[in-house]
Order: sequence, then structure tokens, then C-alpha cells
Amino acid sequence: MTREFVTALQFLTRIRLFRDPDYDDGLFGRSVKFFPLVGLLAGSLLACVAVLTGGWLSGTVRSTLLVTLSVFITGGLHCDGLMDSADGLFSGRSRERMLEIMKDSRVGSFGVIAIFLLLLWKWALLNDLPDSLLAPALISAMTFGRFAMILAILRFPYARPEGMGKAFALHAGTPWGPALATVLVLLAAFHVVKGPLVCAIAAVAALAAIVFAWRFGHWVTGKLGGMTGDTYGAVTELAELLVLTVFLLSSYVKW
Repeated sequence: MTREFVTALQFLTRIRLFRDPDYDDGLFGRSVKFFPLVGLLAGSLLACVAVLTGGWLSGTVRSTLLVTLSVFITGGLHCDGLMDSADGLFSGRSRERMLEIMKDSRVGSFGVIAIFLLLLWKWALLNDLPDSLLAPALISAMTFGRFAMILAILRFPYARPEGMGKAFALHAGTPWGPALATVLVLLAAFHVVKGPLVCAIAAVAALAAIVFAWRFGHWVTGKLGGMTGDTYGAVTELAELLVLTVFLLSSYVKW
């Protein structure tokens, strides 16, 4: 179990506990159960930075720092998937050609537009979030985004005969226990530390991420015949954006 967690940590982030890990497809697949926990840890790191810099950085600079750190921590892994997905899915080509475009290492115009809009919207949402919701929103976005990825992995077929994402689809098994436990522990922590209102907002955000992953997966499967490693990254990034949006919208409500 320790190796599975380390595999998830080193795959989803730039944190390296071992220089030359001995990976195999089965280990990759079994590590899926720890994806939300890795997201929780990454989100907690971002939340700490947000809290520590809140007193001396302007909202604009702090938001820029947080967006930059989120990309650095993940190594841009999911951003790359979003760009490749946008290039392929919006190309208007056949299924086979879409998959070829997504495999191309070069970035097209749709990919550039997609990543620009994603980072812009993340920056705007983080800049407008009140301090009382910023840390919970960061932790929730990183955690629920990776939970959404698990749903995409387990619910929908894999579109390619091979690829790194194929290992997740084949060997993930039933990771719901540890994944759900991570989400429930986070919600309980919010209830204790921040109160029932923040817990309820986070629960709504988690539900929104799940529904989005479900609908997005159906849409992608209709176009490609299944998901790919790139679309796993896309669903993660877009689910994060949706979670941040839910938190911001909740701040406009007079409770």
C-alpha cells in the first residue's frame, strides 16, 4: 500500500521520494485509489501558501502565485492533457484522426486557447474568493478533481489499445474505499474546523465535480469511443475549475 501511495504521489506531482522508482502497469493501476489523497496533500500545500501570504501579498499577486504553484506542483501534467484534448476534440475530424492529433506532441490553436482560458479563469476565481473560503476551496478543488478522474477511469472504456492511461483502466480494480474515505474525512474536517456551512459548500462542490465527470465522460466517449490519458487530465482540470466556481458562487449568497 505504501508503494501504491508513493507511485500516485510521484506520478501526479513533482514530489520525488525515490529517484528511480520501479513502476509496472499493475502498480500504476492500484495507485488510483490514492489519487484523491494526493490531491488533498497538494491542495493543503497551496492552502498553507495562501494563508501565509494573505497578510502581505495583494490578492492579484497571491492568485498569480497560487496558479503558478499549482502548475509547478503537478508538473503541468493535467494541463498538458487538457491542451491535447482540446486540439483533438475540437478538430472536427474523424475518431481516428482525433486520437492521432491528441498523441501529437505539438500544441495547436485549440490547445493554446484552452490552457489560456483555464488559467485565466482559475486566477480570476482565486482572486475573487474571500479569505474565509480560499483555503477550503483550494483543498477541495485538488481533492475532488482527482476523485472525478477516478470516476472517468472506472466508468468509461479506454479509447486506445495501449497507452499509460490503459494501465489505470485495466488495473484500477475497485478503489472506492480509500477514495471515498479521503473525501469523507475532508468533509468531516471542514465541519469541525470551518463549520457546517463550509462543509455543505464542499459537499455541493464534490457532487458538481462527480456530475461533471459523468457528463464529460459520456460526451468524450461519444466522440472517441472512450477516454484517454489526455482526457483524464482534462476532466481533472475542468472539475477543479468547477469546484472553485461553486465556492465563489456560494460567497454571493446571503446565508
